[in-house]
Order: sequence, then C-alpha cells, then structure tokens
Amino acid sequence: MITSEKISQIARCALLKEINLSPKPGLVDRFDNGAHSDMDHALFLESIDAISPFFSLFYESGCASTSSKEALNDLRKVGVKCENAMFSATNGVNTHKGGIFALGLLCGASGRLISNNQECTIENVCIEVSRICDGLLHNDLRSGNERCAPPTAGQLIYRQYGFGGARAEAESGFLTVQRYALPAYRDALCDGYSAVESELISLISLISNNNDTNVISRSGIYGLNYAKVFSKKALNTLREKGFGNFETEVSEMNTAFISRNISPGGSADLLSVMLFLVDFERYFLNGESVC
Repeated sequence: MITSEKISQIARCALLKEINLSPKPGLVDRFDNGAHSDMDHALFLESIDAISPFFSLFYESGCASTSSKEALNDLRKVGVKCENAMFSATNGVNTHKGGIFALGLLCGASGRLISNNQECTIENVCIEVSRICDGLLHNDLRSGNERCAPPTAGQLIYRQYGFGGARAEAESGFLTVQRYALPAYRDALCDGYSAVESELISLISLISNNNDTNVISRSGIYGLNYAKVFSKKALNTLREKGFGNFETEVSEMNTAFISRNISPGGSADLLSVMLFLVDFERYFLNGESVC
C-alpha cells in the first residue's frame, strides 16, 4: 500500500545513506568533518531526526494540490517550517537546506503522481518536479528584486557564470542526476561493486560534472575547476587500477579539498536525490523494501 509514511521513509533513508557514506571529499561523514568547522556527523543525524516528520507533509501537500503551480506554493510553506525545525535542532547551522529543497520537491511530486494515478517511475517523478519548478530559475535568479535588496549569492553566481544551482537542477528534473549519477551507479553495480561502493562512485561522478555553486561560493571558480579535475582523475584511477586505489585517491581528495575549503555540498544533495530515486524505483516498480 502506498502511504505518506513510505515516501517519508524513502526520503529519510536517502539522507542517512548520504551522511553515512565515507569517505566523502570535503564533506561531513563518519570519518571527519570535511571542510566544515561548524558541523559534524552527530549534528547531521540530529538534523535528519528534526526534518524527517515533514517529508510526509510534503507528500500530502503534493497529493492535495490541484496544479503544479499550486503545489510549488504549498510545498514552500511546508519547506519554511521544515527549515525552521532544522535550524532549531542545529542551533542555526545549515545542515540540510539543499536536501530539504530537493527531497521536499520529490516527495511532493510523488504525491501528485499517486493522486493522479500516474505510474511511479523515475522518469515521471523527475518530469513532475520539473513541472512544479517551471519558471523557478527566472523568478528567483534572473529577475529577482535587485532594486529592493542586495543580490543573493545565488544571483551573483548566476550573473557571473550562468550556473543556476539547486533551482536549475530542480527545474531540469534533476538532469545531472539522470545523466551522470544514475548511470554511474547502475554501471558500478553491474561491474560487481557493492551498493555503498557504487554510491561513492556516483558521488565522484557528480563532483566531476556538477557546476556546484556551493563550491564556487566557498572557493571560487578555481575551486570548482580543481574539484572537477581531481574527481575525473579519481574516476580514471578506478577504471585503470580498481576500487582500492580509487578509494585511496578519494581520501587524498578529502585532504586537498579541506586545505582549499572546498565542500561539494550541491553534489551531496544530488547524491541524496539519486538515492531517493533508486529506492523509489525499487519500491514502486519492483516491490522491494527499502532501508
């Protein structure tokens, strides 16, 4: 039976798998805090506990919506409450703002699919996210209210480099995940790697392809280019020398990223998206249990 609790479980599991994946270059994991001095693994777990109850509300909001435009407005209202719960649990530290945005959209899109008796596939849920977010990039970044307030970091990065960050990813239906992360994950599984190993390979694939505005905001365009080059090198190591050497190189990436204040948080959020989509497909198409 399809329930809001099941969708909520899939979203919560995606966040737990992401934070527990270790090592992750520049990111908080079970081994260290990456390039962050204000957060650690335990804080992320507290944050996940605080925001998890809202995933069922995102789903129910999507179910109740009569249009994609209405869904976006309603999901944003739930998102504000979810963010407030996160900040309350973390004493103001932003652990999951990007994850709330992406997974909230996926839960809401799932609700719209189910309420409209549409097939629950990865393609359909991503299409619905794109519909919900139609015009988001223009409304939030291209136009903005420059005369009324200073431009945001996202607006500045968009103007200078044309990278739309999380909004662009959502409006595209998470195209970066569909083009790079999911194929990398599926190929790795076919090559005999474990699920966790395949998740790490997918993350590095994302870092090598994603124009991560989190990296730019912390380390500039040079930091983004450095992260892409290093991650591509690690993937070449995987192909040529196997997973053991690849994992060693990922650990070296972590040291290098920390020294350069690089934290690919946007790619970590997209990894959570991929993990949601994988379990979504397993549950709805194959009837497999998740987590």
